[in-house]
Amino acid sequence: MVGVGPHPEPWPTGPQWDPELLAEGDRRNVADRFRYLTVAAITEQLDAERSALHVAIENWQHDLNIGSIVRSANAFNVAGVHIIGRKDWNRRGAMVTDRYLHVQHHPDVDAFATWAADAGLPILGIDNIEGCRPIESAQLPRDCVMLFGQEGPGLSEAAVAACREVLGITQYGSTRSINASAAGAVAMFAWALQHRSAPTPATR
Repeated sequence: MVGVGPHPEPWPTGPQWDPELLAEGDRRNVADRFRYLTVAAITEQLDAERSALHVAIENWQHDLNIGSIVRSANAFNVAGVHIIGRKDWNRRGAMVTDRYLHVQHHPDVDAFATWAADAGLPILGIDNIEGCRPIESAQLPRDCVMLFGQEGPGLSEAAVAACREVLGITQYGSTRSINASAAGAVAMFAWALQHRSAPTPATR
């Protein structure tokens, strides 16, 4: 089974510990250092270690990939996730990892672009469109927001217009593009290689 069983007695004390998890076991998909902690306590620890990176996703078609991108955003502990378009998004692929993130909704691209400008964050589109620059050779800003489009159509015209630049992931096979959620993970990892140090055993 995933996770751990009931915590041996005597139990640790303090508001950060979840009594139900201590008694019944913690079967959540969390790193060992977060075992038996409440969601609030885990989020508080993550807040102290957040990346400067933000992630934004266009949501016009209730795309299943959105949840998977959110799950990757949790893995890279991004500063925030931004849903553009429909407020309700497909959470299935997120596997409840959105509980540990700060998720913000923007009704359209213009509203999102205004937020990014006010926050002083350049918008980097991630899409293999004509004129894009390879992400693997780009120097990525530490403080920025990566914008992802829908599976299939990719970034909308409005989204491309809002970007400082669009970066693509070089591919070597016959397909024009990779899955949107896979592209999200690759792009976040490319950013982390430049701006995050390797975790210590205590923070894995």
